[in-house]
Amino acid sequence: MPRQRGRRKKPRHFLRFLLFAVLAAVFVWWSNNSLQTERFTFSSPRLPAGFDGCVIVQLSDLHGAEFGEDNQELLRQVQSCGPDYIFVTGDLLDQYRQTPHSYAVELCRSLAAVAPTYFVTGNHEWALPDARGLKRKLEEAGVTVLANEYVLLERGGERILLAGIDDPNGYADQKTPEELAAEIRSAWDGSFWMLLAHRNNYFPNEYSLLGADLVISGHGHGGLIRLPFTDGLISVERTLLPSYTAGFYREHGSDLFVSRGLGNSGRTFRLFNRPEIVVLTLQRG
Repeated sequence: MPRQRGRRKKPRHFLRFLLFAVLAAVFVWWSNNSLQTERFTFSSPRLPAGFDGCVIVQLSDLHGAEFGEDNQELLRQVQSCGPDYIFVTGDLLDQYRQTPHSYAVELCRSLAAVAPTYFVTGNHEWALPDARGLKRKLEEAGVTVLANEYVLLERGGERILLAGIDDPNGYADQKTPEELAAEIRSAWDGSFWMLLAHRNNYFPNEYSLLGADLVISGHGHGGLIRLPFTDGLISVERTLLPSYTAGFYREHGSDLFVSRGLGNSGRTFRLFNRPEIVVLTLQRG
């Protein structure tokens, strides 16, 4: 009597592929949704002693992302950092998702309850309708919007200047960064000052020439995919091997710090490049 054939087993290589696919999907999800708090120190002999140890939390490029319900996980982690100031460097909204103003307003209202919060626009704020209306709503929510203007920060009885510029996507007749820098030179005594400017890639040929001690930017998304020995694989402008995408850089006597950001625009995704909350401590020395 012929032996009955047993039921065919699935090939081992298929099970291995299935396991790899599941692990890869989990890793991609984790790379795009798991918050990472990164701590940095900026030292300068020009920093007034009253600002030694000042803690700044920088958030950039959320693009409508949600970390916990109503961004409660993001807010919890920001609060745990104990910031003296919070800097939001643009692209809270995303033109491809048509993120409503209410997203930015409610998030920034909650941030302003943690620490004084300062905001500059990114390119996506200007790609959506009524950027001026958004600025007005953020101001009403307790945020200081720096639109080609500056304020003085005071700590420990001493002052530094903080300036912020609108994204170049704004109105053609807006004040230029050079005009703002000229105003600062005429009004400020040459002491330490910082500049919030969304676009990282404008630093080497433009923002580094304005005279700020430290420029703080976003926009680069960390190069989207970060591989060893690169500064990111692809820029948001879709060029290969960009620079100025994460961390510190120096040109023309001015320093730049770039956040890798928190969200994704449209269909882009991150690899080896988790959403980043920046904790930047100022140090005199």
